Amino acid sequence: MAGPVGNPKPPEPARAVEVDRYLGKWYELARYDMAFERGCEGVTAEYSLRPDGLIKVVNSCHKGAPDGPLAVAEGRAKRVGDPLGARLKVSFFGPFYADYWILDHGPDYAWSIVGEGSGRYLWILSRDPDPPPAVRDDLIRRVKAMGYDLKLLRMTRQK
Repeated sequence: MAGPVGNPKPPEPARAVEVDRYLGKWYELARYDMAFERGCEGVTAEYSLRPDGLIKVVNSCHKGAPDGPLAVAEGRAKRVGDPLGARLKVSFFGPFYADYWILDHGPDYAWSIVGEGSGRYLWILSRDPDPPPAVRDDLIRRVKAMGYDLKLLRMTRQK
């Protein structure tokens, strides 16, 4: 079941994405909490290219605490006909794909803000599991400026 709409008018992606630079490990700093991530801490997402041209997605979550039991989900993503390269389709369950929009990212790919068209999903990601408070504050300001409801934002604890 989908959660509440946190942004009735989600923004379009702000800038082009170079997929090769987006690959690698990301730490979740905050999210809109969903059933599939309920109770998750120490969340990471790792992206790599597959031989077939798709993107391998490995999401990891520690249940209950940053050092709790590990749960891992592996999926795949494909690029869609977006001229910016910022829209992907991600699947963890057979032929069912969901939107994954890279709404904004740092020029050095040190952070990214991810959402999709319904306004129900939002993730703030960083290459650093514990970025300085000024970076966190700036990312939250960016999310607010995009129209997202900060009351729905759940901060993720990392090790």
